[in-house]
Amino acid sequence: MYNSTDPRASLATAKAGPAASEFAAAEYLKFYESAPQLDDASGRTWLGRGQNFVIAYSEARPGATFSRTAQIDEYVVLLQDPEASATISWQGSTQTVPGYSIAFVPPGDSTVTMPAGGRLVRMFTTRSDDLSAACANADAYSEPHPNIPPFVAWPEPRDGHRVRSYSLDVPAEPGRFGRIFRCTTFMVNCLPAEPKPRDITKLSPHYHDDFEQCSLALTGSFTHHIRWPWTPNLNAWRADDHELCGSPSIAVIPPPAIHTSRAMEDSGNQLIDIFSPPRVDFSEKPGWVLNADDYPMPGAAA
Repeated sequence: MYNSTDPRASLATAKAGPAASEFAAAEYLKFYESAPQLDDASGRTWLGRGQNFVIAYSEARPGATFSRTAQIDEYVVLLQDPEASATISWQGSTQTVPGYSIAFVPPGDSTVTMPAGGRLVRMFTTRSDDLSAACANADAYSEPHPNIPPFVAWPEPRDGHRVRSYSLDVPAEPGRFGRIFRCTTFMVNCLPAEPKPRDITKLSPHYHDDFEQCSLALTGSFTHHIRWPWTPNLNAWRADDHELCGSPSIAVIPPPAIHTSRAMEDSGNQLIDIFSPPRVDFSEKPGWVLNADDYPMPGAAA
């Protein structure tokens, strides 16, 4: 169902058919409409989750620090704004990460400092129990959602853990979809900014059999169109969603719902797609994952 010009039309999974018989609702967390879960000297932080992931969106004050003690697994630091740099400390070493970058922070003790403040997005797995419990929609996952297998982390980097950062200043290439980075716990696709509303004749309705998608809106607004399959059991049917979400916000799209997102603003729109753990189908496409040499796929030779 992808448009013929969409690079994802070549994915093997694009032709699979959903076989689920029960479905979860989508989750929409409009941070701009709600109070933050944390409000302290470091700034304001909103927390929302899916089954496997927690998104922490912060408006950091100058000099803000965000520390994790005995962090159970690798997490993501996204610095979307060029002027919002960070220093990341881990195991006695400190690295400066410029704005407009993505970084992966290993397990253990770490601190992210924002010297000038600004927007900071961190992504954790729900194995971080303290953050999972603090999410605005924690109750929605009191029972595991259907169609999603248990989380399994991907292999560690070939040369061991360290803080790794990558610039988002990556030019587009024909046939490559977005700007995709992965680590042991996440895959993050920093999609191209859409300067104006999306052409409604070139949408990309599609579905995933067995993983959630988190769509993080950082600029502008998006309408998330979601349709669930019909089954023989009418009790399992769900009405379509056509949810307008401004920024900042997250939409958590459950499998195997058909979905597509439409940019809405004339002044610019920025969406980030997030998956936990990483996607196999994207990883199998040569050249799509920009840091694939650092993080092997499951079953890859050491």
